Amino acid sequence: MLAGISADYYLRLEQGRENHPSEQVIESLARALRLDEGATAHLHALARPTPTKRRPAERERAPASIEQLIASWPQTPAFVWGRHMDILAANALVTAISPVFSPGVNLVRATFLDPEVRRLVDDWEDAARSTVARLRALVGPDVDDPDLAALVSELSEHSEAFRRLWARHDIQIAPIATRTFNHPLVGPLDLTPERLAIIGTEGQVLIVYHAEAGSRSARALTRLAGLIAQSPRPSKGKKASAR
Repeated sequence: MLAGISADYYLRLEQGRENHPSEQVIESLARALRLDEGATAHLHALARPTPTKRRPAERERAPASIEQLIASWPQTPAFVWGRHMDILAANALVTAISPVFSPGVNLVRATFLDPEVRRLVDDWEDAARSTVARLRALVGPDVDDPDLAALVSELSEHSEAFRRLWARHDIQIAPIATRTFNHPLVGPLDLTPERLAIIGTEGQVLIVYHAEAGSRSARALTRLAGLIAQSPRPSKGKKASAR
């Protein structure tokens, strides 16, 4: 074999009957599978899982300080997602790009079950592949998490595309490329996301979008921010429309 190990040993690895492969074996497998640096690191993590503490059954929350921070960015779209890509906090500008970016929405579920996502992004197939691969990377070896199992079960039942992509076991650790969002008022927005891990949380990530300085997308984003500033604030006790 290309990895320099026997077929029988490789079969034991695949079936989970060999739980302690050496560093050399992992590196050999990574080379044989032509994994990049991020995927190789993920393979090492899967082979050396750390004991997982089951979280209490309570709703995951973004730190209040992070919510206050992104709310103070009127010109910068930003949101926080949790370990299973649930949106935990979002500022007004990112929600104005689409109601998909609203607290309480699970981005994986929305990608496959909400028609809004297909309208929103130019390349839905690429977005779907990226979303599933990103979820795989976020959960790492903790695939037995009950919340994850429930999400995977739901999407497997209702989406053939999800079943196909989940079965591929792809992961995505490298930064996401610029993506085009189609906005009904200001037109296409070419935005690049930056992912920032939130220290002190269990896998929460701050996603910040930005447009190239001086570009048409940057001007459109400024226009959208201006429209939000001009819109009347909702009365107390009423929910603002995400659209």
